[in-house]
Amino acid sequence: MASSKAKKQRQKIAREGRRNPADNRSPFAFTDMRTRRTKTKKDQLYTIKHKNHDSQNGNDGFYVLLGNGFV
Repeated sequence: MASSKAKKQRQKIAREGRRNPADNRSPFAFTDMRTRRTKTKKDQLYTIKHKNHDSQNGNDGFYVLLGNGFV
């Protein structure tokens, strides 16, 4: 595969004993600085960890006051 013109210039500078400009790059240039837009599976599990697990059976933890007592 062909090298770009800029890469050839960097290689020439390095051959001549001068500092390679690629070494001047910040370490942050190689990090992934994007933020997540949706929750991961682990985050989703932690949000529902302690919330009414029995709601599938109709018992969601809420009481309704009808007339003279709790139902």
